[in-house]
Amino acid sequence: MRLENKIAIVTGAAQGIGEKTSKLFAKEGAKVLVADFNEEKGKKTVEEIKSAGGEAVFFKVDVSNFNQTKEMIDTCVETFGGLDILINNAGITRDGFIVKMTEADWDAVINVNLKGVFNCCKHAATYMMANNGGSIVNASSVVGLYGNIGQTNYAATKFGVIGITKTLSKELGSRGIRVNAVAPGYTNTPMMETVPDKILESLKKQVPQKRLGETEDIANAYLYLASDDAKYVNGEILSVDGGLVIG
Repeated sequence: MRLENKIAIVTGAAQGIGEKTSKLFAKEGAKVLVADFNEEKGKKTVEEIKSAGGEAVFFKVDVSNFNQTKEMIDTCVETFGGLDILINNAGITRDGFIVKMTEADWDAVINVNLKGVFNCCKHAATYMMANNGGSIVNASSVVGLYGNIGQTNYAATKFGVIGITKTLSKELGSRGIRVNAVAPGYTNTPMMETVPDKILESLKKQVPQKRLGETEDIANAYLYLASDDAKYVNGEILSVDGGLVIG
């Protein structure tokens, strides 16, 4: 098992990519703190992990809240005895053209997608530095590489996550902490459920593989970067998009 005896936190773990990642990590031997604001779905993820023979606990968190994210890290350490892996997967969208985007739409996405990553990285890094090692994997997006119409706020956060990732990889690398990011392409998640079928078909045509990504595609990328298989990978932005963005 690739994560045997490892302890991991996965944010945004109640559904979609985070849920799939939590279950995969547990299957690979990790003890997992399932973190999400949605308590009902988060606890269901934990129950399913335990039913499959894994070890997990749920922690309700708003990642935009500085103190709650510190409590999340502290709870993981107290419950499992440490922290080896942080997957900053939590994210939201509030799409709209710039002339229609409200201040509330902007603030909500910035607070969760960007400030949330800062909060979690800061508290996790403080612990990991004291223990000489760890792996942090952040969720960026192909939108954070080339932008997208109607997603000014989302694109800004995902560009920002790349900046955080590259900077922290330099700050923390000498302390044995690797910091990388995954940039998913269009992926079948609950976020995509509101997208009309006509638009989905158009998106598929843009991808050389002619399909959307699945949650396991992204979870597998998280697994690689979190594991010792990537022990010399640091500051990397791994695109998982079927070839949508090349170069």
